[in-house]
Amino acid sequence: MVFTSLDFDAPGKQQGFLQVPYSHNLGGWANVLVPVTVVQNGAGPTVLVLGGNHGDEYQGQIAAMKLAREVTTEQVRGRLILIPSLNFPAAQAATRLSPLDGMNLNRAFPGDPEGPVSSQIAHYLTTVLFPLSDVVIDIHSGGRSMEFVPCSHMHLVPDRAQRAAMFSAMLAWNTEFSFIYADIAGSGLLPVEAENQGKLVVTTELGGGEGVSAKVHRVAQQGLRNVLIHVGLLQGTEETRAGLGLPPTIITQALNRDDYLLAPESGIFEIMVDLGTLVRAGDLVGAIHHLERPDRAPEPVVARSDGFLITMRVPCLTRQGDCVAVIARQVSADEVLHA
Repeated sequence: MVFTSLDFDAPGKQQGFLQVPYSHNLGGWANVLVPVTVVQNGAGPTVLVLGGNHGDEYQGQIAAMKLAREVTTEQVRGRLILIPSLNFPAAQAATRLSPLDGMNLNRAFPGDPEGPVSSQIAHYLTTVLFPLSDVVIDIHSGGRSMEFVPCSHMHLVPDRAQRAAMFSAMLAWNTEFSFIYADIAGSGLLPVEAENQGKLVVTTELGGGEGVSAKVHRVAQQGLRNVLIHVGLLQGTEETRAGLGLPPTIITQALNRDDYLLAPESGIFEIMVDLGTLVRAGDLVGAIHHLERPDRAPEPVVARSDGFLITMRVPCLTRQGDCVAVIARQVSADEVLHA
């Protein structure tokens, strides 16, 4: 059902849209128009760059928009497909979920060609754009719900060659932390669908919150360009942390449910540890204060494992079951590549 006038095989630079059918009360023949930029120049990899999988995550949207405006055909070897605001309705509304269907696009894969807008977008990526691509870059941040230590991250895919390629590309983002994560909140993720199709998948969590610092924007934009150079799509010299005079990336992983700390009660969450701090099992990470009973002692949130505080909840008002913190233990490259 999704239509585009773009010719993904045509040389040069094109700007167009994915047109996703959507009828509403005042628009019987309406479409959602998702902006897309395609740059094709000779032999080389096809790289799909996605921002705005969640509409309240701005770092990737801005990085992809700037790259779409600035990149020239001559700088590209292969094909670059840029979709700055993949979940376009959510981006317009500054929400995590699509306001048109209430769906989380990052839980909608493989999608449905005749389903709601989010399902149609997911299906188009699954059946058209992923098969075209060698590399899929899905840029995330914590949005309005979480604040991360800016990090590139990945899954531990079972195929060792694919894992090694993903690991190398993850490090090319040159973030201070890299993060190996697990999915504890459901299935249907975009990266998993791309991984299952054998793609080199690079993902991120670049900060979070409504406000984004200039430093984090630089990490997003410079990291994206460096990864594109790393995979052979953009001309240029790849930078390394060593070459930039920076210490090696701290590689962390959180693969157990105990690493993801959920609010035991509702209330006002107070974080008590700075992001990036190394904590020990049993350390007090935060507390939940009781709105209705300020005389009660707050409910403690305690680390259940040793590791770095990699992310924390942003809104202080918290519901029981919300993830309020994640503790990720440091691991070696050998552990990641050979686990």
